[in-house]
Amino acid sequence: MGGLLMLRQLVGRFQELYGSHTTPSLSNSSHSHYHHHLSYSFPRWCSLNLDDNSRDDYCTSFIMITAGKSGNFIMLGPHKPPPAKRPRKECIRGKLCGPPNSSVVMQQQIWEEFPEDLLEAVIARVPVATFFRFRSVCRKWNSLLSSNSFSQHCAQVPQAQPWFYTITHENVNTGAMYDPSMKKWRHPTIPSLPPKVILLPVASAGGLVCFLDIGHRYFYVCNPLTQTWKELPTRSVQVWSRVAVGMNLKRNSTISGYNILWVGHDGEYEVYDSTKNSWTCPGSMPQGIMLPLSVNFRSQAVSIDDTIYFFCSDPEGIVSYNLDGGVWKQFLIPTPNHSTDHTLAECGGRIMLVGLLTKNAATCVCVWELQKMTLLWKEVDRMPNIWCLDFYGKHVRMNCLGNKGLLMLSLRSRKMNRIVTYDMLTREWIKVPGCVLPQGKKRQWIACGTAFYPCLTAIP
Repeated sequence: MGGLLMLRQLVGRFQELYGSHTTPSLSNSSHSHYHHHLSYSFPRWCSLNLDDNSRDDYCTSFIMITAGKSGNFIMLGPHKPPPAKRPRKECIRGKLCGPPNSSVVMQQQIWEEFPEDLLEAVIARVPVATFFRFRSVCRKWNSLLSSNSFSQHCAQVPQAQPWFYTITHENVNTGAMYDPSMKKWRHPTIPSLPPKVILLPVASAGGLVCFLDIGHRYFYVCNPLTQTWKELPTRSVQVWSRVAVGMNLKRNSTISGYNILWVGHDGEYEVYDSTKNSWTCPGSMPQGIMLPLSVNFRSQAVSIDDTIYFFCSDPEGIVSYNLDGGVWKQFLIPTPNHSTDHTLAECGGRIMLVGLLTKNAATCVCVWELQKMTLLWKEVDRMPNIWCLDFYGKHVRMNCLGNKGLLMLSLRSRKMNRIVTYDMLTREWIKVPGCVLPQGKKRQWIACGTAFYPCLTAIP
């Protein structure tokens, strides 16, 4: 009880001196058990509950440490252990990094021996948007884009979420890229592209975007991140009508590259091989394919392994072409009732369909999955009802950008302009901020676009 009484007096003295910056001291205590001179200091003050029922609580709030300096008090928070000794790794890290917001001078004798392969492995894993700031550090880091070893490190990094390259309605020659990881719009400039030619993004693969001019005659392939591009050679078969385009990476080749497939209304088609830099016409469509081929141009082609799928509207279904075997197939699959604005998509090798479902005055975005056994569309998800209420009684048009895992949906009516993303794996709907051009005040609505996986080392 004597110790407890002493503690009560001690706390009372603290309360009297609360707010003081002086360091009090106690000496000549009236209790025989405490004849030592007690010196104590506190970095901060605590308010304690001194009820009898909380005796154990406030007793454990004070600890006397006699290691080296007898009689020194260190006040801790309730039920907190004494400060532990920092591990050696943390101490070293603190010495190297310094305190927060401090200017750290990198010592050349330490960093000049940093392993080159480790440096490339680290830089390959920084966010894509951050890498462009890294490039401005020095010429050596800027030259990483052409390094084979850096390309190998980038290939080992799991693919991030796709970005979206879009064309706005009022600025067809100015692209706008949306980064879903940062939820930001980015506005690249590709000055070397033909300035007076209107180019539309029609397909993508491996970090590259395929463009087709509005006259449907000339193809261009571009890496929007590095702003490198090339014009493809003239096609051997001239088709002046609109064509559907698909693109995929070469998988069964020792040389990395890509293929581009275009299909015409009357069944004409050609395949471009980037390793040969030429177009080839493998043959003609078999008699089993119903012509004319009414390809739904609002829906981009889907690439799964070595097969490219096109969505047809008359008759309703899917037409596919296997690039490895050169085989065409056609599947007659009716679209769901009361649905419009269909777009093919792909998630984990499954073929999906996205569209608007309208009944009476209610409109909602729905997602269906193709059942392989029955060749029918099965609904798997739809937009939250609270969002669909905004479409009630309105004539809504939908444009779907991108068809691999993450979708961007541009929903537009007479008095509404909304953009959302949909993750087919997590089934998450997210609203996208409006696209405003630099030094612009008016939000732009998306005319067309495509999704692409950002890749710093992709070469057209």
